Amino acid sequence: MDNFDAEHLWHHYTSTIAPLPCYPVKRAEGVYIELENGQKLIDGMSSWWAAVHGYNNPTLNKAAEEQLKKMSHVMFGGLTHQPAIDLGKLLLQIVPPSIQHIFYCDSGSVSVEVAMKMAIQYWHARGKVSKCNLITIRSGYHGDTWNAMSVCDPVTGMHSIFGDALPTRYFVPSPSCRFDDEWDPTCIAPLREAIEAHHEELAALILEPIVQGAGGMWFYHPQYLREAKQLCERYNLLLIFDEIATGFGRTGYRFVADEVLPDILVLGKALTGGYIGHAVTVANHKVFEAFYSDDDRKALMHGPTFMGNPLACAVALKGIEIFEREDYMSKIHRITEISHREMDGFTDPRIREIRIMGGCTCVDVYDPATLDGFQQFAYEHGVFSRPFLTCMYTMMPYIIKEDELVQIYDVMKKWFRR
Repeated sequence: MDNFDAEHLWHHYTSTIAPLPCYPVKRAEGVYIELENGQKLIDGMSSWWAAVHGYNNPTLNKAAEEQLKKMSHVMFGGLTHQPAIDLGKLLLQIVPPSIQHIFYCDSGSVSVEVAMKMAIQYWHARGKVSKCNLITIRSGYHGDTWNAMSVCDPVTGMHSIFGDALPTRYFVPSPSCRFDDEWDPTCIAPLREAIEAHHEELAALILEPIVQGAGGMWFYHPQYLREAKQLCERYNLLLIFDEIATGFGRTGYRFVADEVLPDILVLGKALTGGYIGHAVTVANHKVFEAFYSDDDRKALMHGPTFMGNPLACAVALKGIEIFEREDYMSKIHRITEISHREMDGFTDPRIREIRIMGGCTCVDVYDPATLDGFQQFAYEHGVFSRPFLTCMYTMMPYIIKEDELVQIYDVMKKWFRR
């Protein structure tokens, strides 16, 4: 392979002078990525948490092939199609029953933008135009588009370089109470105080429920969500759950929204199994009703070119059917058991702690320099893994076999035992 990629293709989140390793891929099958040099790597990342069915799934391949023969795309303005309708019907069977109105988007970041627009337009339609800001918790990650960046962590997040150029949001500390600790009522105090002080200008609270993903893989207590919901109801804020990373079982819950109901739910990543970009923003009837008008100016002001893409809808439909038919939640619970068996009790002075939940395992170190070179080390030992911040982690495909998962954990432990 020539140097065209290095010279002309801009890869994200890496230096252009001293980039992270970048391995040429020939094909992928199951949980394996096959490189041009013939080496096969177990994908410990699920292609950024999306390829939950692994690669080259025959059912998803067939769905894509059959849909391609009909149409790959038509606009979703003034037109509709059966794949979008069928996917919508299936989604409404698996999301909480109070959330019934679906807006299709073309990426996770865009679906967050749509959720934020929904919230602000909702209050505008209700005559409360001052409620046009948002509040969130620190260490969150919600995407790379402009307004999505504005609710990512402003200091430690990946987008801190943009600083004052971004819209100014309200931030409170990340929940301090761990998922499996006894609930500490003082944990909710910063959020309560901020909402009490600023509720007249706040349209919504947005957060990643229970698991904060790209902001540092922090797992916090579910009671925080229950308390947050009560605050939103008391002070008239909408509650937005960003389950792009956590949805479809990643936390051990199918959706965290099954436990605590938001007004708006955002799903992506696993939705299409990593085949093609697609996401959904799903709202309850209270939110939808605010847009119920024959005045075009009260329509939801967003229209992505590829929203409702029939190819993506057809693949997503079959992916969800596989998830339900093959009882992926049982697979995830088995993954959790193996993860605890392999990683509980493993210690090293450089490790702050090891966190495990559902299909997420994070080895959190004190110093990010501890992880320098781990990506190449994992490659040399047959695993694709890419740490970030202080996190060495895996969010594996759900179809992974026990010996494959054990190999991922063996590579992690070998790194510290060198």
